Amino acid sequence: MISLRKLTWRSLANRRASVWLCIATVAISVMLLLAVERIRTQTKTSFTQAVSGTDLIVGARSGQLNLLLYSVFRLGDATNNLDWQSYKMLQNHPSVAWTIPISLGDSHRGYRVVGTSQSYFDHFRYGAKQSLRFAQGSGIDGLFDTVIGAEVAKKLGYQIGDRIVVAHGLADVSFSRHDTLPFVISGILAPTGTPVDHSVHVSLEAIEAIHVGWESGAKLGPTPSADALKAQQFEPKSITAVLVGLKSRLHAFRLQREINQYAPEALSAIMPGIALQQLWQMLALAETALLAVSMLVVVAGLLGMLATLLSGLRERRREMAILRAMGARPYHLVGLLVGEASLLTFAGCAFGTIGFYAAMSLAQWPIEQLIGVRLTLSLPSMMEWTILLLVFTLGTLIGLIPALSAYRQSLSDGMNIRI
Repeated sequence: MISLRKLTWRSLANRRASVWLCIATVAISVMLLLAVERIRTQTKTSFTQAVSGTDLIVGARSGQLNLLLYSVFRLGDATNNLDWQSYKMLQNHPSVAWTIPISLGDSHRGYRVVGTSQSYFDHFRYGAKQSLRFAQGSGIDGLFDTVIGAEVAKKLGYQIGDRIVVAHGLADVSFSRHDTLPFVISGILAPTGTPVDHSVHVSLEAIEAIHVGWESGAKLGPTPSADALKAQQFEPKSITAVLVGLKSRLHAFRLQREINQYAPEALSAIMPGIALQQLWQMLALAETALLAVSMLVVVAGLLGMLATLLSGLRERRREMAILRAMGARPYHLVGLLVGEASLLTFAGCAFGTIGFYAAMSLAQWPIEQLIGVRLTLSLPSMMEWTILLLVFTLGTLIGLIPALSAYRQSLSDGMNIRI
């Protein structure tokens, strides 16, 4: 008698159309589930790696998430600014090792303009405490020098020495542009996979200089020339937020309490890690719902495969009876049908994984542009392997249902079927 393995292959080959339909159904559901899991984990990783080594973030009194989102991820707006004297107090505090001032509010062609100091390039860390590197050029030397992120340079096609114009506010329209005071690109940062890539960096002094005559929020009268402004000394009156690094993390809670109780000004000090945990807790329900929907799609795909196997079994009752007549035992029929289900599920998982990586490679750039999350084409994680193993196990177990049905059919029942 022909071996069970060859019999399984020939049986599947004889039903190509339904077999490929089953494989496609399982593959699509697996691809969707893997995509949801990868985007979920990569989003968390992207947010977590956006800033590292920063012990406290200080800004005007507001909620933890709001302060974190606008200071690190450039999302939303500050409720108020931080007085410059308050920043000097932080900078000179005995527990503070370094500070990075940040001033937001302007933009360039949809990208945020970040006013800061040299300490930004010296102390800002991302990922596994990686420092910023220059792909081209150097830092900010002159008043109207600017350093741009990798994505800004790539998307807008900028090179060292190009001139750019900053707009007042986030709406880049003609009447809000500081077009008489262009900036010169002095440096382009290497890619980081963080909001830094989508930022235009200028000095705090430049932020003050370009807003001379804009104190009311709109342009009033003529703007001084660039040469006239370069001859002046500028000091910020206020900034948006401060990233703080401490000499010892043991001082974090004490300094946080001191800042939150600061009498001259209403300030908030947050710890980035705790604020991120709060963000994940808020999104936990949405994550669970998304994974549940994806699992339901997988279950629907497996049920579709089961329906195909059961409907095919009715047409194959004579085939089963002939096999029994040729000496096949009932457990041979069970092995045949379970083997078919296992092969279909394995093929669906394999094609789904291939399709997942193909879709990821095509979706990398659009997803990064739309939501700022960089997807990496790494090997499947332990969770993804677990998902594939779970789907394969469920698919194999589903094969027991038509197998047990065939097991219960008697030899005479199969031989008496009319065709």
